[in-house]
Amino acid sequence: MEKSIEQQAANCIKVVLFGPESTGKTTLSQQLAAHYQTEWVPEFARDYLQEKWDKEQKSCEPKDLMPIAVGQMALENELAQQADKILICDTDLLETKVYSEIYYDGYCPEPIAKAALSHHYDLYFLTDIDVPWEADDLRDRPQLRRAMFEAFKATLDRYQKPYILLTGSKEVRFETAVKAIEALMVHS
Repeated sequence: MEKSIEQQAANCIKVVLFGPESTGKTTLSQQLAAHYQTEWVPEFARDYLQEKWDKEQKSCEPKDLMPIAVGQMALENELAQQADKILICDTDLLETKVYSEIYYDGYCPEPIAKAALSHHYDLYFLTDIDVPWEADDLRDRPQLRRAMFEAFKATLDRYQKPYILLTGSKEVRFETAVKAIEALMVHS
């Protein structure tokens, strides 16, 4: 595995918000980090791809996948060292793998695929599509939300990742996530 996308050991619980675009992952990541007074790892691809869009009016291309993976893991590894007991990740490389395979006909760079499957997280929160779609420069598949959700769920099932489905309002999702994190903290 490429050293630049390795996951460094950290002495904290790691949870990942996982699912299709526009399902509340960033909002919930920020809320959970504030609640636990800890760090949250933003989605590196958002800023990277927004800058690309602003400069070139181009969306993600296969050549962008490795820089995105490197940036994501640099953020995660840095913030994991600063986190107090728990680290909230807005995304991970498994999500990058899912998007890559969907957008590029099954293609995902091998280093990303290997890293995605070897990294460890204590729990995934799979975000359902039962929230309103919010358009922006980067979001492009509102009509395929169900298919995207099913791809994310199938990935968690296929690789036997521990996850909890988050549905309902922002408040219900937050309460469900907090209960799950509290249970993790008791057992760690």
